[in-house]
Amino acid sequence: MVADEPARTRHLSHDSRAARLARRPAQAKALAELLDGCMAPALAKQGFASGDVIAAWPEIVGSHLAAFSQPVKLEWPRRRGPRDPERPPDPATLVVRVEGAFALDFQQSVPLVIERLNAHYGWACIGRVVIRQGPVTRPPERVAAPAPADPETARMVAAKVDAIDDPGLRAALARFGEAVIAGKGGRHGGR
Repeated sequence: MVADEPARTRHLSHDSRAARLARRPAQAKALAELLDGCMAPALAKQGFASGDVIAAWPEIVGSHLAAFSQPVKLEWPRRRGPRDPERPPDPATLVVRVEGAFALDFQQSVPLVIERLNAHYGWACIGRVVIRQGPVTRPPERVAAPAPADPETARMVAAKVDAIDDPGLRAALARFGEAVIAGKGGRHGGR
């Protein structure tokens, strides 16, 4: 019976894989849906139900405040006894990291920040904000779109990709070719 075990295991694993593939939806999922599932455990450790506050921080507090601050975690108070369904839950404390020189300015704006966060959530879930001074991680600067290629380069690239039937692929390859040639300082190398 021991010799038969690997064959049965292989057969069962193949059947379960086939069943999983049959249950899999036929359509592609948005990247945000997939990332939310991956990020949920890490965000939950910091008290966030999802990453929406972190992602929408500049829109919630404004670009001026967001430039020098970032939310770190949301601390919910411990429950005392059974929860009364008629009473709303106690508000949480939001911990925000703020650049040292900007902390006083941010402190003056805390009531506005609380108001905007509660409006974002749709209920009074934030009761206070705790400021922690420290360096703020900023997203990388966005690279500006390249300038359009000169007419000679555009004609040369268009001639190279003209044989491609798919218009979307042809346009993408043309943009790519123009960017490559522009990156080389306009040298074609005789190709």
